[in-house]
Amino acid sequence: MRRIVILAAKIMIKGALLYFALRETNFAALSGRINLASAGWLSVSVAIAVLQVGVSAVRWHLISGDCGASLSVGRAMRYNIIGSFFNQTLPSSMGGDAVRMWLLAGDGAGWRSATYSVFLDRAIGLMALAVFILVSLPWSLNLIDNAEGRLGLAVLDLVAVVASLVFLLVHRRPFEFLTRIWVVRHLRACSLIVGRVLFNRRRGPVIAAISVLIHVLAVVIAWCAARAINAPADFVELLLLIPPVTLIAVIPISIAGWGLREASMGLAFSFAGLGASEGVNVSLLFGAVYFTVGVAGGLVWALQADRAAKVHAPAGVPD
Repeated sequence: MRRIVILAAKIMIKGALLYFALRETNFAALSGRINLASAGWLSVSVAIAVLQVGVSAVRWHLISGDCGASLSVGRAMRYNIIGSFFNQTLPSSMGGDAVRMWLLAGDGAGWRSATYSVFLDRAIGLMALAVFILVSLPWSLNLIDNAEGRLGLAVLDLVAVVASLVFLLVHRRPFEFLTRIWVVRHLRACSLIVGRVLFNRRRGPVIAAISVLIHVLAVVIAWCAARAINAPADFVELLLLIPPVTLIAVIPISIAGWGLREASMGLAFSFAGLGASEGVNVSLLFGAVYFTVGVAGGLVWALQADRAAKVHAPAGVPD
């Protein structure tokens, strides 16, 4: 009953967010701006989204070894693209993470190693996003001409940076008295691993660079979507606006970030003087790109399930 209530609440929140974000959207006008050139830009953005899944697989592969899970890049790619399907169907932008844990655990890694590797993969990505926003903050504040918008952005990134620092330091001895709490005990273990991963002289810089690249690829996808409808936003503006929107869309109060992302993108574009409706239009195309990749992930999952069923099917008895 509790799960049903939470799911219903998230569906209601998503519906409300979509309503407020899309209530002034002219879908006929938006579809009228889609032409052959637009299809080309959107095709490029889908290809880049698939590349992003592959780059994310490399990062997960590099992290998994420290968590005690043996994971090849190929399997990580397959699990990631299947996860992208469930990101579009489960009631959270992180729904695919649970599926990735399940797939990796079922492949012999065990639940602890699988959970740690997926959690750290997500955590390192969010930490890199927080640092990315922090470094670009002077230019972002200069772009946003709304005082409330500048304050909101600064507070958002401050919370993300502080949370990242707490996570990095939670394994230190001053927090040892909290290890009686089950969640804190596992957080400490993950904190210890993430420190070992990020401060490794050989792999740490590679993982950091990959994490930044993943967020830059998201900006490129948004830029392609903007070019598809000739939205008045250049690459540098999107480089400053998309990361905060991505951070907000991670909040698990809607399905696949729909509604929350559109509302945030419209607000961000409005604060930057680019037009709220254009932000919503770009966000819709941005979401459609990831939805397309999710459909491909669903096909991969269906084929994998079909192969598993054939392998475990009982042999026929000859006449």
